[in-house]
Amino acid sequence: MVGKSLSTVADRLILVGCGNMGYALLSGWLGSKALDPKKVHVVEPVVSLRERAARLGTNVHETPESLPDEADLVVFALKPHAITAEAPAYRHFCERAVFVSIAAGMTIGVLGALLGKARVIRAMPNTPTAIGKGSTIVFPDSSIQELELNTVASLFAAGGPVHKVDSERLLDAATAISGSGPAYIFYLMECLTTAAYELGLPRDLAMKLVKETVYGAGALALHTENEPAQLRRQVTSPKGTTEAALSLLTAGDEFLSLIRRATKAAFDRSKSLSVNA
Repeated sequence: MVGKSLSTVADRLILVGCGNMGYALLSGWLGSKALDPKKVHVVEPVVSLRERAARLGTNVHETPESLPDEADLVVFALKPHAITAEAPAYRHFCERAVFVSIAAGMTIGVLGALLGKARVIRAMPNTPTAIGKGSTIVFPDSSIQELELNTVASLFAAGGPVHKVDSERLLDAATAISGSGPAYIFYLMECLTTAAYELGLPRDLAMKLVKETVYGAGALALHTENEPAQLRRQVTSPKGTTEAALSLLTAGDEFLSLIRRATKAAFDRSKSLSVNA
């Protein structure tokens, strides 16, 4: 999905919310030169977060009342309950602006009810977008034109690959895998670091080895056509150290069952957010 000119849609961008995910997006966009910070307006009520955004050269606002009268793109980087409270204040941008929401579970229908006659794209990025190594899933409502979708996709592509889905329900599945997935990997890294320390490695070395191993394994998986199962077998020598560990991890499919239950919990939570919005 290749956009044409970002200025077509995003010449004047409003980012509503600049917490962890909002700041990750903003950092990726500005770091890749996809946007001119002078044309970005950030609405963030928390002083420390607002000051952090200001240090990137953007225009910052405590409330939407001080925003300019028009915008080309409004991005909601808010939790679902916060969008429910805040979205109506941005209805007056509907005539010109395209709206993007990254809130899990907030459907096009719910967002439309909050915003009125708005053109809406749902997106599910993840935090590695801050360094251009993330991934984003997008789903547009039926009123979005191809150029608008492509341009918004190009903006998010500053943070990594962008994938369009044809069914909104797939966003809940994507939330459970790529949206929440970095936290699963970080927790695995925590566990490996603790185990390495208990095996006698100095804590700083243990952390470096774990980070390098996860980074290298991910890079290898991306740069080869081999399936993960094949890559795993390439590391696993018969009766070797890796086989000894994997015999515990794969016993009775308990680890696979745990992953299934964890991702299903995230999936169910994403769906429930739209019901409770």
